Amino acid sequence: MSRGGARDERADGPERKCIATGEVRPASDLIRFVVGPDNQIVPDVRGKLPGRGIWVASERAALKQAVEKKLFARAARQPVTIPDGIVDEVERQLAHRVVELVSMARKSGAAVAGYEKVKDWLGKGQARILLQASDGSERGKTRLSTPQGGRYVGWLTAQELGLAFGRETVIHGALASGGLASRVVEEAARLKGLRDIDGGKTPAGKGKTTR
Repeated sequence: MSRGGARDERADGPERKCIATGEVRPASDLIRFVVGPDNQIVPDVRGKLPGRGIWVASERAALKQAVEKKLFARAARQPVTIPDGIVDEVERQLAHRVVELVSMARKSGAAVAGYEKVKDWLGKGQARILLQASDGSERGKTRLSTPQGGRYVGWLTAQELGLAFGRETVIHGALASGGLASRVVEEAARLKGLRDIDGGKTPAGKGKTTR
């Protein structure tokens, strides 16, 4: 199993058309935006805000194109204002969402942190997802392998993972199977496109290798 995102597991469900690329994709691959009461474009990362949705692929390049080519106004069919730094704001919200979900898994006993605990879970087959900090030592991270048939998430920082586990920093974490694990994979895949790691690909050395 590769250490990439999980877009191949997200094909079911409603589809929407990206205003930047013109591609029709599962809604879980895109970011929803709505026009607020002040005609300002508002990112709706959770997909719950009222109003007609405007959809953009969860990729930094697509979002930048939508902003620079004024595609939001065209899709909304009215003049709109776009907040400065909206692309970075979407990334921040997605990162917060992943951290929030991992924290929920931890509180329910479905996640652990720390090299030894993660190694133990991997050895016992309890881990479904291997979490590793993007800014952690590559040498240290290669000592742990993605679970067989599982997933790898490596685009949260050590500080972000620390927030999820109630610590200052975390390099290694693992999640057990379950609904929260699937949601973490889904949201992390969207975040990966915004973080633009290796042009949206998996981190260096984390490609299709399964050790």
